[in-house]
Amino acid sequence: MKKAKLLFARILIAVLSTSVALAQRTRWPEQKANSWYAQQPWLVGSNYVPKSAINQLEMWQEATFNPAEIETEFTWAEAMGMNTMRVFLHDLLWQQDAAGFQKRIDQFLMIAARHNIRPLFVLFDSVWDPLPHLGPQHPPIPGVHNSGWVQSPGATALADPTQYPRLKAYVQGVVGAFAEDNRILAWDVWNEPGSNNAGSYPKEELKPQDKIARVTSLLPQVFEWARQANPTQPLTSGVCCVETSPDGANLDELQKIQLRESDITTFHNYSWPESFKQEVMWMKKYNRPVICTEFMARSVGSTFDTILPIAKQERVGAINWGFVAGKTQTYLPWDSWQRPYVLERPPVWHHEVLHPDGTPYRKAEVDLMRQLTGKQ
Repeated sequence: MKKAKLLFARILIAVLSTSVALAQRTRWPEQKANSWYAQQPWLVGSNYVPKSAINQLEMWQEATFNPAEIETEFTWAEAMGMNTMRVFLHDLLWQQDAAGFQKRIDQFLMIAARHNIRPLFVLFDSVWDPLPHLGPQHPPIPGVHNSGWVQSPGATALADPTQYPRLKAYVQGVVGAFAEDNRILAWDVWNEPGSNNAGSYPKEELKPQDKIARVTSLLPQVFEWARQANPTQPLTSGVCCVETSPDGANLDELQKIQLRESDITTFHNYSWPESFKQEVMWMKKYNRPVICTEFMARSVGSTFDTILPIAKQERVGAINWGFVAGKTQTYLPWDSWQRPYVLERPPVWHHEVLHPDGTPYRKAEVDLMRQLTGKQ
């Protein structure tokens, strides 16, 4: 009888362990997601890359990783009330030197923690240059917005299924290394997966339908890979560019996958405040936390003055594009790809909060942020 009871107990433990493991590898229930969000402050921050880096590769590679600069810039961010930063990683960095990359991420997290900033890390990105390469990055193209940003995975890897095991190793390696690290807010598994870059890299990019088909197939797998690492942080992928359908109708398949797989709901909106508020309202219908992971493009109507009060009132996280003006040149507008601003400056900065020396582009914006976050 004792042996039978012992055997039953072992079987029960095995079943329960399997159930727990499976639970961790599925999307968070609404209650878990909302309980997690209730423990967070109102989330405010920027999409961050140091001013000395043209892209995520230059930010993270050993030769150009600059912790002193990050320390200084996070000091500025903390002073204005920011408590998160959205930060892009890259699969080639893991392939190049996994141990070194992991060490630099840990160093970055130590700096962020000193300034009460919890980053949201982005694993993959379908925007801008589809032909990334390790090593020295080219200098900024004069007068052009984000002229050196690179995709992850690049077009070559995306078109080659034999490289997918390498991509899986990257996702599980980096998420697994920090799966229980409370210094990390969340994981954004893929930035704007539907981007075709027709206005910037039409010759280098995969054919739009081919790229969309491959990403549509791969995105659910990436969520699964990340969940297999059992992270304690939520997973997400932000729905982008649905301003023309503010009620959430007519979503494409990629956007449906993003919403179906995400533990917390995130979105991008660079439009007028009316559009932002409409999108927030239909996002809330999914009964999950809502964070806007990209906003603020002054030249097209998205500003701190109009968006932040709405976000605060609705308790929606707000992460603008760009922090310090630097090599990304994202203070220049998107149309600089068609007409580079080499002979004149644009009448208003598109993105960015601070000049390279840390002074605000508009003091009133920083004052508003400090007011709304309780820093003054």
